[in-house]
Amino acid sequence: MRLRALAVLGLTLLWSGHVISADLVAPSEPQQEEKGIWAAIAYSQSDSKYGFFWGADKRQEAKDIAQKYCENAGGKACNVVSVFRNHRHWTDDDETGFPYKHCGALAMADKVENRFTPWGVNSAETRREAEDLALRACEASGAKCKIREWVCT
Repeated sequence: MRLRALAVLGLTLLWSGHVISADLVAPSEPQQEEKGIWAAIAYSQSDSKYGFFWGADKRQEAKDIAQKYCENAGGKACNVVSVFRNHRHWTDDDETGFPYKHCGALAMADKVENRFTPWGVNSAETRREAEDLALRACEASGAKCKIREWVCT
């Protein structure tokens, strides 16, 4: 009888939304707010379309809008390929570990051949460094590349 009473109590608690388990993990703390001015680059390798956005208050906002711009440009397989940020204030260190790389660049081969077009993307603290890194990544395939877009937040 006691076993049956415990079973009924357990089912009642379960049905009422209360969970009985010693294995429960405490909910994680909310993610710390990431400070800065955000930018993102989205690229569609299958058709060499791209989209950029800068000036967002949140990382996800920059990613979503860059993705949408890429799709609006006709990209059929757009993906966010770079996200970077700038300090809104020089005291912005939010201790999240996400670097403050102010500029980003997208390089593509001179000759666009859609899904086989070599490309490269990178971010850095300066426009020149971001462009150089993106060009190096693109030209690693042996193609002659040029910067298609750059942005600094």
